[in-house]
Amino acid sequence: MPVNGATTSDFNSKSYWCYPWRKSVTHKGVDILAKKGTKISAATSGLVLCSGTIRMGGNIVVILDPKWRLHYYAHLNDLKTSTLSMVTKKPTIGTIGTNGNAAGKSQHLHYAIAPIIPYIWRIDTDRQGWRKMFYLNPIDFLKGA
Repeated sequence: MPVNGATTSDFNSKSYWCYPWRKSVTHKGVDILAKKGTKISAATSGLVLCSGTIRMGGNIVVILDPKWRLHYYAHLNDLKTSTLSMVTKKPTIGTIGTNGNAAGKSQHLHYAIAPIIPYIWRIDTDRQGWRKMFYLNPIDFLKGA
């Protein structure tokens, strides 16, 4: 669990691939609720590919894990890691915030996982089902499935 002190009751287990979802149409991650400033830890060890700011995600961190998956952390209040640094599981990479397209909403971490090589067998007939090859369900990862 990347949010310090959070449990599975701090997110909606049906929020992954939920639609309609504002501009992104489908919610491709999980929002873990917590108080602003709560520490966020790396859910995996790996290489920090990006620690910076983008329009939709606000302050973000992207970590490449040993299984060639990207772990995306968005809406961070503070960034506590830097691009091209190595992290191990559990160090603080940032804190909970509400920036990017989460401005004015409940404080949370948006957490998503994407494989580097598309998983074409995951495509289905859901709305935007073809995009499922680019995303993994982070809830399965958080529950240890």
